[in-house]
Amino acid sequence: MTTVVLADDEALLRKALAALLPLEGEITVLAEAEDGETAIAATLEHRPDVLVIDLEIPRVDGLGAVEQIRRARPEQVILMLTRHARPGVLRKALKLGVQGFVSKAAEPAHITSVIKILHAGKRWIDPDVSALAVVDDCPLTDRELDVLRATREGFSVADIAGQLHLAEGTVRNYLSNAMQKTQTRTRHEAARYAREHDWL
Repeated sequence: MTTVVLADDEALLRKALAALLPLEGEITVLAEAEDGETAIAATLEHRPDVLVIDLEIPRVDGLGAVEQIRRARPEQVILMLTRHARPGVLRKALKLGVQGFVSKAAEPAHITSVIKILHAGKRWIDPDVSALAVVDDCPLTDRELDVLRATREGFSVADIAGQLHLAEGTVRNYLSNAMQKTQTRTRHEAARYAREHDWL
């Protein structure tokens, strides 16, 4: 039996998966979460074999949640659901140790089989996800992307510095570099530009 925590803000999809996954295979859903903060709490409390988490969830996004969970449970197996496989996001998720990527459009039977693959210690990236992620024309460094991602979530420079364990001056330098590379005037414009180009 494989135990799972499901984290997705789309209630219909989450409830459908919670109902269908146990029917498709020997899977027990221990808890559901509708945002990143709840996903972190549920994962640390229930310690599932596999965390199935949506990339784009509110409060703390999928990557932020994975980062916090990894610090507390480095061995946690994680399957990320995504609609848009942006190269920078895929790269960051793999660096954080996410073992699997599946399209949110996938059939429950496929998601079940990938959960089993990950639980067996292997990795899985859906071909359509990896194909999209291979095209990488992003001129920004990973750290520049990190500060723009935090900017998009509305954090101040001081907040970003605290979150990423950097000096405020260092954050400003990254933001300045990102603005130069994207030829934008503000950090918010730079974040928007990066998002529109699928770099975040």
